[in-house]
Amino acid sequence: MITIQGKGVSTGVAEGPLYFYKRAVTTLKRYTVEDTESEWNRFKDAQQKCIDQLGELAEKAREEAGDEAAMLFETHQMMAEDLDYEETIQALIMEEANNAEAAVTDTSVQFAEMFASMDDTYMQARAADVKDVSDRILNILYGVVQGGIDSDVPVILAADDLAPSETIQLDKNKILAFVTEGGSSSSHTAILARTMGIPAIVGLGDQMKPEFEGRPAMVDGSTGQVYVDPDEGTVANLRDKRRRQLEYQQMLDELKGKENVTLDGQHIRVFCNIGSPEDVHSVLLNDADGVGLFRSEFLYLNCDDYPTEDYQFEAYKKALSDMDGREVIIRTLDIGADKQIGYFELPKEENPALGNRALRICLNRPEIFHTQLRALYRASAYGHLGIMFPMVTSVWEVREAKKMCEQVKSELKAEGIPYDEHVQVGIMIETPAAAVISDRLAKEVDFFSCGTNDLTQYTLACDRQNNDLGRFFNPHHPAVLRLLKMVTDNAHKNGIWVGICGELGADLELTETFLSIGIDELSVSPRSVLPLRKKIRETDVSKVRDELMDDLLGEGKIF
Repeated sequence: MITIQGKGVSTGVAEGPLYFYKRAVTTLKRYTVEDTESEWNRFKDAQQKCIDQLGELAEKAREEAGDEAAMLFETHQMMAEDLDYEETIQALIMEEANNAEAAVTDTSVQFAEMFASMDDTYMQARAADVKDVSDRILNILYGVVQGGIDSDVPVILAADDLAPSETIQLDKNKILAFVTEGGSSSSHTAILARTMGIPAIVGLGDQMKPEFEGRPAMVDGSTGQVYVDPDEGTVANLRDKRRRQLEYQQMLDELKGKENVTLDGQHIRVFCNIGSPEDVHSVLLNDADGVGLFRSEFLYLNCDDYPTEDYQFEAYKKALSDMDGREVIIRTLDIGADKQIGYFELPKEENPALGNRALRICLNRPEIFHTQLRALYRASAYGHLGIMFPMVTSVWEVREAKKMCEQVKSELKAEGIPYDEHVQVGIMIETPAAAVISDRLAKEVDFFSCGTNDLTQYTLACDRQNNDLGRFFNPHHPAVLRLLKMVTDNAHKNGIWVGICGELGADLELTETFLSIGIDELSVSPRSVLPLRKKIRETDVSKVRDELMDDLLGEGKIF
């Protein structure tokens, strides 16, 4: 048995084979082929698989988001079997003896340059299409698996780390647990694991060896330990631990339908963080009051080109309809920093966490923002919608965003398209600047939602993605908690509510503090709802508030 120690970031026990994530190959190998006929047939096989994959994706998109969403994949299908495209590749293989990978790459470059040089904007957009189709064919030729997992059984997925664009494409039904070399408790792999309700361990470093592929393993997310080839005693102990965890979950299930109210009568709303309409099932299963954070950027990460208004509308509509009247707060596009999307063609930045990201991108590229806002307001007719803007630092940014909301509402009204006139508009408090001027910002919006992952990062000048800084990235730091107290006081003075949608919301060690501060809502992963409800119902805030506030504020002279 081999025991590897990492950092547990999502609890639970998992048992299954280890499988290493298969990432796309980026280095092109060129060589001369002797049997050109065989090489041509290799390309044709890959081409047909590509067409079949795109057909399946088109049908899935049609079911989930309508005909317009399916058209993107159908366009790619036509590109994959375009006669000129195919004949160019054939000539490079049959006449010049290029290997298939080189022939596809060179043809992709040639056709992309041709489309990009055209005057017609529609034809210019086809440059991205031919590159996406060619990349798909190349992945098939290289043996890269769509979704990163080629296994008939669920696996414990191992990787160096996973980018948001990679996590969104994973086949979630095949994952028992995540184990990664890098990452942190606030990395996207960790957040995804908590949303899925599966164990995850990060920070394993180079202890995960490629030769472990396929070997039986067990993962304990609470201790951060991975056991490769576990012995009988370890298997028995961890299976017993998993049994006890299931019994605890059954006990928590009895809290479904109960109020989130403390022993002394203080109510607080418990919402969920999600990344797609499909996650609504988990929200309802765990009996949350609503959705406090719908990460809309995952719709963009899941597309090969800018998602259309109708594509987004169908996704937002589905989430709102499925929540059946419970509130759904959707965060507008939040990319940049660690969430990069190729087709946005964002310039490389020395410090992307402080660069062009989130609301800054939306205000700099209003055509993208306008499309999303139209989709959001159209969807508002189908449920209880809230909209919030991320990465705010100034009042003028909020006013500019609200002005675009009013413009969209006027357009929809003129077009006779229904929407909810009473959509609440809020902002995320995730920068110290926003916290410090929260008294002014509160006059502009209907609510605050504190993103504690970034608020901690910016307050402590500590990269939340850097696992080597683990002990320095301290969300319990009094500076962070004092900012949350300041924000809450300023919100309530101006008659608006305040929530927490960062990972800190699920930290049961801080639940009493948040209740004492006066936080109105906590938004957490679906699996955290019932444990949090249990903690709330066991707390008597009147007995702990004074002591906790004295610890937090010292002599009380700061606020």
